[in-house]
Amino acid sequence: MAGSRVQVNKAHKSRFSSKASRQVHKTSRIDKSRISKPERNVVTGARAARIQRNKMARDQKRAALLKEKRASSGSSSPPRVIVLFGLSASVKLNAVAKDLLALLSPEGTEASSATVASPNYKLRITVLKAPHGDLLSCMELAKVADLIAFVASASLYCEGGSSYIDSFGAQCLSVFRAIGLPGTAVLLRDLPVEQKRRQELKKICFSSLASELPEDCKFYPADTKDELHKFIWLFKEQRLTVPHWRSQRPYLMAQEVDLVPDDCNPGKCTLLLSGYLRSRSLSVNQLVHVSGVGDFQLGKVDVLKDPFPLNAKKGPNFMDSDEVVHSLVPDPMKQEPLLVENIPDPLAGEQTWPTEAEMAEADMIHKRKKSKKKMLPRGTSEYQAAWILEDTDDDYSDSNDDGDDGMVLNERGTGFSAQEGSSHWDLDEDQASLSLNLRDSDEETEADTAMTDGENLTKEQIENEIRKIKDAHAEDEEFPDEVDTPLDVPARRRFAKYRGLKSFRTSSWDPKESLPPEYARIFAFDNFARTQKHVLVKALNMEQGGEDECISTGSYVRIHVKEVPLDVASKLSVLSRTFPVLACGLLQHESKMSVLHFSIKKHDAYNDPIKSKELLIFHVGFRQFVARPIFSSDNINSDKHKMERFLHAGRFAIASVYAPISFPPLPLIVLKSGQGEGAPAAVVALGSLRSIDPDRIILKKIILTGYPQRVSKLKATVRYMFHNPEDVRWFKPVEVWTKCGRRGRIKEPVGTHGAMKCIFNGVVQQHDTVCMSLYKRVYPKWPEQRFTILDT
Repeated sequence: MAGSRVQVNKAHKSRFSSKASRQVHKTSRIDKSRISKPERNVVTGARAARIQRNKMARDQKRAALLKEKRASSGSSSPPRVIVLFGLSASVKLNAVAKDLLALLSPEGTEASSATVASPNYKLRITVLKAPHGDLLSCMELAKVADLIAFVASASLYCEGGSSYIDSFGAQCLSVFRAIGLPGTAVLLRDLPVEQKRRQELKKICFSSLASELPEDCKFYPADTKDELHKFIWLFKEQRLTVPHWRSQRPYLMAQEVDLVPDDCNPGKCTLLLSGYLRSRSLSVNQLVHVSGVGDFQLGKVDVLKDPFPLNAKKGPNFMDSDEVVHSLVPDPMKQEPLLVENIPDPLAGEQTWPTEAEMAEADMIHKRKKSKKKMLPRGTSEYQAAWILEDTDDDYSDSNDDGDDGMVLNERGTGFSAQEGSSHWDLDEDQASLSLNLRDSDEETEADTAMTDGENLTKEQIENEIRKIKDAHAEDEEFPDEVDTPLDVPARRRFAKYRGLKSFRTSSWDPKESLPPEYARIFAFDNFARTQKHVLVKALNMEQGGEDECISTGSYVRIHVKEVPLDVASKLSVLSRTFPVLACGLLQHESKMSVLHFSIKKHDAYNDPIKSKELLIFHVGFRQFVARPIFSSDNINSDKHKMERFLHAGRFAIASVYAPISFPPLPLIVLKSGQGEGAPAAVVALGSLRSIDPDRIILKKIILTGYPQRVSKLKATVRYMFHNPEDVRWFKPVEVWTKCGRRGRIKEPVGTHGAMKCIFNGVVQQHDTVCMSLYKRVYPKWPEQRFTILDT
């Protein structure tokens, strides 16, 4: 029966059909047959290409992993560095190091140095001990460690101890995390022999230390030879993870330090550093930085015989470690010059602000001259007043007896009235500085500088200065940026360098205006990101194609660092017995001075206040230098940033310093020297390198406050903000605001004691406070000595 009710079967599910067959309904009737049945080889070719691409990607990753493993554990790789760090002072590191070296040494021999080549494990290892209580040594060792083995003693819990980590251990752990942890492990010592008690102590130790250490940190018992054997075997198969900043530059940990006096340059010498080259290939033409000493050029690089070969041949006196395989001498045409500071051109006009000598001379001339005033008719301009002779002053003095209606001129022929006060706010600061005393006495900075630089201060004076700094820190937290107008100095003179802003976020500020003389000595980039990219590509190309001038990674070399001060080299050779000496290769431009900005946060264990422009020691990667930073907030939506007088706890800030250029990412550890002799340095802040930008505008903000005397709706008479009517006229164009959210402007001065009439956009409360915000640009302080770490 074939009527209208024709049987309709359920459509076949097309979920697993090809893409072409699912798109047939979208094509024309003519092309349906051709598209619905594609050729078999087309599908096969696309699928085969996709499979081939995936196979090539897997092969490349496998080859990179194999290359990395061979480079880290092969015969040509440098010895792996294991740093033993005791989490408490009671841990005996000497016994752990002795057991490890005895296990790695060939049978029948005794380890004579910290580096051992083990033919049984086919591994070379350098075992170093971090001295407990010496923060600087622990930091330097953590920078070169391939594995940090934290040693904990189970006897602390047996004796009733509360924690496996003491205060110094906790401080070092926070510093290690900020630097960047390599591979980590925990060695448990002094475990009991009884199996049940042993397992309990292992669980207790794991639960106590798991929150303080990385998640992938493994725990190993380390009392017997078999337990150490298991640890070494797993360490050999472990893939090394190092911080990214360490893989960008070649570095060397000196195993031998020597010096050769330079006959041509008295007071200079050539510093000889011998050790294994790590991470990257070193070019003889690039600069090197000796940690804590400075940047230098290389005079020569000698590649020596490996003193600890993995496959040493039998026979007496086969290997002489001092035998030179080959030497490389820098090419004068390709060698990077040691350029630290720019040589300013005195005729270029970088310095727009008068010097201290010019200001003092202007003050002397101003004092010698007699103060002569001219009474001029109302409406007389400055141009017309310039043609009026001095003997005609009496003629005009009789014509107008009301001094408030006329304009009073001083020796410079300038003046201001209630009607024209706004024109004097736009005067150039350089012109105003010649007649005004522009000594901006920042009390906190000068007091801090005197306390830091004064070596002859008594104990009572130091305590008084510290008490003043703490009081200023507490006041800054309670009343930020508020200052009092001095009674003895006019406000227009005391705050002559400051200016008002209509909006802190949108108002314009020229970054090239009134730069300090230090800006003529620094370098700047047109495009820092592009320059960094080109520098890294150039370093990679030099490493891949410069076999004639580069030394490969893993070679045992002796670098000749030339023109090092003789006294500094002598101190360094003495400190090398207890202090690791590091040298790293520098990328292009990394010896030049500029303005560096770091994102830092105050350390939790440091409670004393940290002021701007205070003398601090910066550890940036392998570098160490002394700087006087200024702190500022980080405004994302503005090109201006507010200066902070103190580094407050619990929040990040930006520290700006004059320092050698370094390409991020790099970690930062900020130290402060102890007050007394022999006092250890304390960690005050942690952070990282943010950017390099001399044009970053940092503004110091001050708030002048006054109090309403009479209030009438939108009008108010304010007093105690200024103390004479001339100051009111000078700051008349600046907007005022109240702490309750009202905004207004100054209308006119009232009386002779600095009171003024103000108009606001709302009703002013009697208990409200009237404020005025003023700003000036500030800069870091140039350090007198860049490298003073060796003097401590």
